[in-house]
Amino acid sequence: MREWLKQALRLTHVVDFAQPVVLLAGRLYVASVFFASGKEKLADWSSTLALFHDEYKVPVLPPDLAAYVGTFGELFFPVLLVLGVFGRLAAAGMFVVNLMAVLSYPQLWEFDCPAAINFHFFWGAILVLLVAFGPGALSADRIGLRRVGLLSQ
Repeated sequence: MREWLKQALRLTHVVDFAQPVVLLAGRLYVASVFFASGKEKLADWSSTLALFHDEYKVPVLPPDLAAYVGTFGELFFPVLLVLGVFGRLAAAGMFVVNLMAVLSYPQLWEFDCPAAINFHFFWGAILVLLVAFGPGALSADRIGLRRVGLLSQ
C-alpha cells in the first residue's frame, strides 16, 4: 500500500509540473476565440452595428454602446490573458463578455444543434478556472510578482 501511495505521489508531481503549460494552453485557446471574434466585428463594423440593433438584445446598454463595449472586451481582455497581465481580471472580463453573448442572443438556445451554446459553456468553464487558479507560472503576473519580491519561488 505504501509503495502504491508513493507511485500516486510521483504521478501527482508530474501533473503539478504540467499545470503551468495547461493553464497557458487554456489561456491561448480561449483568448484566440475571443480575439478572432473581435477582429471579425471590426472588419465589418456596419454589420456589427446592425447585429447589435437587430439580433442581439444586450440588457441595459444601448445597441451602439453595447457593440463598442463588447468588441473592446473581445480585443482587450484576450491580449491581457495571453500575456498573463492581470490574468484573473482579464479572465473575469472575458467571462462577462461571454455571459453577455449568451444572454443577449437567445437564438443560441434554439438551434437544433447545441454546439453553439455548448461552446459558450466550455469557454465559460475555462475562464472560471483561470479566475480561480490564476494565469499560472508562465505569466507576466507571476514573473512580475517574483521580481519585486511579493511572491516566493
